[in-house]
Amino acid sequence: MKSIQWRPKALKQIRKIKDQHIKEMKTPTNVQYIEQNGKPAFVVIPYDDYIKLLPTEDVAIPHEVVGLVIKKGMNLVKAWRTYLGMTQSEVAKKADISQAALSQMEKTDNPLRVATLEKLAIAMGLSIEQLKD
Repeated sequence: MKSIQWRPKALKQIRKIKDQHIKEMKTPTNVQYIEQNGKPAFVVIPYDDYIKLLPTEDVAIPHEVVGLVIKKGMNLVKAWRTYLGMTQSEVAKKADISQAALSQMEKTDNPLRVATLEKLAIAMGLSIEQLKD
């Protein structure tokens, strides 16, 4: 049996489906929610729906980017920018953010907002998954 890693994106999609089904309780559903202590604990969905939630491709991060993260202590945003040979000003302009903001993002390991990750991914020609730790 193939082991499949759980992805935060899939969890968000499942929550969205649950919220949609709760709003449309008049419509029959093939999704089952199992609660423990009054809180959702499990979701049972048809296998085909589950497959649709999985990423369609593997996330590839070049060895050089991984090396910059491990050996130089860079976060993924800075490591990718360095690997791609882009300046902070170039990335910031393409992402429509200030260079100072990008500089701060590169100095911290705090998780970035999804909207910010999307802007940076587009600016560097990456997928958002390639910028997530």
